[in-house]
Amino acid sequence: MMTFRTRLLVTAAIFTVLPLSGCKKTKQMAAQATGAVGVTAPTYTDELHGAIDPGHLQLLHSPDFSDIQPAIASFYDNRQFTLAWSKDGKPTKQANAMMEAFSNARQRGLEPEDYDAGQWHQRVSDLGTDQGKANFDAAMSISAARFLNAIHMGRTNPQAFSFGINTDGKKLDLPTVLESQIVNASDMDTTLTAFEPSNAQYKALKDSLHHYLDLAAQDHSDPLPDPGTSSFALSTGYPALQPLAQKLKIVGDMQASSDTGAQPDINALTEALKHFQHRHGIQEDGKLNATTVTALNIPITARIQQIADSMERWRWMNDEFQRPSILVNLPEFVLRTFNGDDEEFRMNVVDGQSSLEEHHTPMIADRMKYLVFRPYWNLPVDIAKKDLVPHMEKNPGYLAEHHYETVNNKGEPEEASAERVAHGNVLVRQLPGITNSLGLVKFMFPNKFNVYLHDTNSHSLFSRVRRDYSHGCVRVQDPPKLADWLLRDNSQWDPEKIKDAMNDESITNKNVSLPKPIPIVLFYGTAYVDGGEIHFFQDLYGYDKSMEDMLKKGAPYPQKPVMQRGEASV
Repeated sequence: MMTFRTRLLVTAAIFTVLPLSGCKKTKQMAAQATGAVGVTAPTYTDELHGAIDPGHLQLLHSPDFSDIQPAIASFYDNRQFTLAWSKDGKPTKQANAMMEAFSNARQRGLEPEDYDAGQWHQRVSDLGTDQGKANFDAAMSISAARFLNAIHMGRTNPQAFSFGINTDGKKLDLPTVLESQIVNASDMDTTLTAFEPSNAQYKALKDSLHHYLDLAAQDHSDPLPDPGTSSFALSTGYPALQPLAQKLKIVGDMQASSDTGAQPDINALTEALKHFQHRHGIQEDGKLNATTVTALNIPITARIQQIADSMERWRWMNDEFQRPSILVNLPEFVLRTFNGDDEEFRMNVVDGQSSLEEHHTPMIADRMKYLVFRPYWNLPVDIAKKDLVPHMEKNPGYLAEHHYETVNNKGEPEEASAERVAHGNVLVRQLPGITNSLGLVKFMFPNKFNVYLHDTNSHSLFSRVRRDYSHGCVRVQDPPKLADWLLRDNSQWDPEKIKDAMNDESITNKNVSLPKPIPIVLFYGTAYVDGGEIHFFQDLYGYDKSMEDMLKKGAPYPQKPVMQRGEASV
């Protein structure tokens, strides 16, 4: 055994011989040489450095881990390059639990092979060599870090899609989390679950995911025949009533019958079909048409993916937006208000046109700060040029006749020609009133996309099933109700005063601050649990597909915008 004097001499020799650039390695070797407290396990400094330092480990399914390399290096530096996941050539209890979590990743809406689920058996068999131990340890730390990030803040970054959501505040201190909570976890499943969102919608989606994973093993049905362009009642003799009934039973819209050989009851089948249509955002008429049959023929595996996509987006939200006061689910065309997890009321909305990418409403998580009664609508230059200039050229009085005016950059009225409008030398705004495209009130949460909620002068659209008609902003069905709810803690406002403010022609662009900013989320969930039932909606803007395409490329995922998004207009 070394004497204290001998340990001091060895330590001094190490610091003399090794260069300053190897300070981490120096610290670790010195600690071993001096018998420092806490350094009792053998170290694998060279092997682990070789696996970690390049930020690229070829044996991984996604070898490039440069995005988390500093965290992994810090994790091993802090533990002086001792192994974290095996002992005496065998995986630790926690390593086995993590391998099980990777294999069961679909239960959390993730892909097992993203965490090398099929490779761990071979890596365990290689634990007999020093390099095998180091490879196993490095791969496990990298995969565990990726898994933690995925369940806590999502695999993708909303900024990559040019959404108004910031996940910077959700970043984990991976070295500390791995060391203090994971490598010694007594109950890994409970520990991991604590990193997932805790809101009711996420939990409901996760429960639905488990149910649909079970359904996928039961669904062996063939696609239903295409009804063509017609729409007809089931009583007219659809040729696949039994397969239709079977599909509706599998997904729970029709009660399972013990008499599977009997001809389905047409009335019961029609009601079940209506229920299916209700859950899928389709006109609830109990008739078969191309839209309904297409939805019926979507595989269970695709529905599983929709649930996983919605869960991914909930992981983006920080604590404030996990339980927003206002949630607009864009593919559903519905706004809900909440007190915690409890819904207070809902209303229909109209959001951006799907046919034009520049009108797609983005996801946003922000704070609503004020209302504007009887607002102006400031037209973007491109809309004024496209929609108004041709009329101005034919009729110089067109703007005044249709309640528009031109103003300078100070907002002061200024006469202008069609040419000046076309070149953006002056701005065009629509005067407040019932003809204004923003209606009589708008609800502001200032953001770089110029997206907000507002009233409209076209109320008939709210009765339609599909409601993507705006230029990017969100039109709400019942503005007075929403205004009253927002101002409920302001004693100066009540429903009558709100009504007066909206209809008083002497009022122009009146700003009213909210008592306190409230969190609002414009969400994109093609899967949403409502009243205990899972609902599915069309991928209106292709946001699901864009995210799935990104995920297929493997980690690391883009952190900066891969697309540009302009401002909304109305």
